[in-house]
Parts: sequence; structure tokens; C-alpha cells
Amino acid sequence: MLKTLLPHPLLTLLIVLMWILLSGFSVGSAAFGLLLGVAIPRLTSAYWPDRPRIGSPLTIIEYALIVLWDIVVANFQVAYLILFRRGDDLHSQFVTVPLDLRTPEAITALAGTITMTPGTVSASLSADGRALLVHCLETNDPEQTVAGIKSRYESRLQRIFET
Repeated sequence: MLKTLLPHPLLTLLIVLMWILLSGFSVGSAAFGLLLGVAIPRLTSAYWPDRPRIGSPLTIIEYALIVLWDIVVANFQVAYLILFRRGDDLHSQFVTVPLDLRTPEAITALAGTITMTPGTVSASLSADGRALLVHCLETNDPEQTVAGIKSRYESRLQRIFET
């Protein structure tokens, strides 16, 4: 019965928390967030036949903290580039990140993380799902950029989704 009521409990929890964070905490807001948190997963459960496996919940916290830190740092780096560098002095380019990730949820999380971090945008996923094309506003060393993405993000997403 619980699986019928809450087909994706983590999604329900995430929706409720995000609703409360976005709208501010009040009893009415929490109640509406709970209503959304129950209704949305139930209405969309037909499109999610398999629930994503979460292998290491503590790694989720570690990942979230690293991503938040990287977003803050990247904001300052991009602000510096915009304020003090001329456009023709930038070394922007596309880099291809070969993927070890195989689950759609992990690949989506990686692409979203890259896009959320200022100065980088996930541009395309290869047809076979084995490479992600990323545009970097400023990079002198594409190999180091790829290594950073793989070590900071991809390795943790593997522990979260694929172990």
C-alpha cells in the first residue's frame, strides 16, 4: 500500500523540501508541498517504471556540498572574467567528456551539474550516451577540465547511482 501511495518516496521528499525552500515555511505551504509531493510522483509513476537506485546517501550530501562550493567559486571566476578580461582574450572551447556513467539519472545529474556551474554548459550527449560535449567559457587545459569533471562529479555520481 505504501508503494501505491508513495511510488517514489525520495522524489516526494525532494518536492516537499524544494517547495518549502522556494515558497517559505508556513503550515499552508508545507501542506501544499506535501500535496504536490504525493500527487506528482503518483501522476508520473507510469513514466518511471524503475526507481533509480541510490547507493550511498552520505555521498549525496558530499556531492551537494561540493557542487554548492563549485557554484560559488565559479560565480567569482566568471565575474572576474566578465569585468577584467576582454572577450577576445578568453580561451573558450568545447571539450568532450567521455562518460563512465551508464544510468540515465546519473548522466542527467552530471549534465545538470555542469550547466548549473557558471562558466560551463552541457551542450550535447552523444547518440550512444558515452560522451558529453561541454562548452567552457575559459579553459587553457581541456584535459585538466575533463579530469576535474570526472574526479569531482562523475566519480561521486557513480557511487550514488551505480554501486
